[in-house]
Amino acid sequence: MSAVATYFKNIYDSAATLFDGMSVTFSYLLQKPITVQYPEKLKDPLEKTLPDRYRGFLDVDWQNCTVCDNCAKACPIDCIYVEGVKIPGRRGKVPIAFYIDLSKCMYCGLCVEPCATDAVFFTTEFEGATDKPGSLIRSYVPDEVAKKFIEESKVKKETPAEDAAQ
Repeated sequence: MSAVATYFKNIYDSAATLFDGMSVTFSYLLQKPITVQYPEKLKDPLEKTLPDRYRGFLDVDWQNCTVCDNCAKACPIDCIYVEGVKIPGRRGKVPIAFYIDLSKCMYCGLCVEPCATDAVFFTTEFEGATDKPGSLIRSYVPDEVAKKFIEESKVKKETPAEDAAQ
């Protein structure tokens, strides 16, 4: 093939490719826009459209927690901290501190599976944008409850010792 023929073939190929690309672009120009102005103009709340096993933020039902520490042991990046005290007359321990650092969490679900009491679970919450990383460290046991449990554990421990001294 001569140089002139190659030159004109390259021009033809370039024009054909440009026409193919622009035909796709112009087809979208004639269609109704599919952009949704989030969150103002959604048909249904977004939480209702999420699948059943959606992995949003982690949440903890501290009232079901027995401080078995399986969730913290299963976490591959150590973003869970659990501390508890034993109160006589109750099964297992009660939590006085349960923290999850959501800025480290990779939402793998390895902490949810070993929880025997289903105290650790995923929510449908996902909007966690913040300019303060410290706000992503969530505490799940209220301070008043933790203080009450600490006092109960001390009172119960001291009572048998006082009885033995008498």
